[in-house]
Amino acid sequence: MDYKVVYSKLSQKDLDRLDPSIVRRILKKVDEFSKRTDPLEFAKKLTGFVLETYRFRVGDYRVVFRLDLQNQQLVILVVLRVRHRKEVYKNLEQ
Repeated sequence: MDYKVVYSKLSQKDLDRLDPSIVRRILKKVDEFSKRTDPLEFAKKLTGFVLETYRFRVGDYRVVFRLDLQNQQLVILVVLRVRHRKEVYKNLEQ
């Protein structure tokens, strides 16, 4: 089952700030994860959030996301942030 990937405005800004080669690598990885039957197999669950929040590791970068399981026919992978590992958890909106 392919997951539809939706990038938040904040994550799009994060990607715009990065080097194009890094952006290509991140987008390719997120696309690969979204085509898996269980993308959470490659994710780590983050603690301290009201909604279940996860992250993918792509080199030194972290892609923070949530799965929208409300509609069982269409599951959306919402990418919240894409930042360097030193910065990703600072001021992360919950």
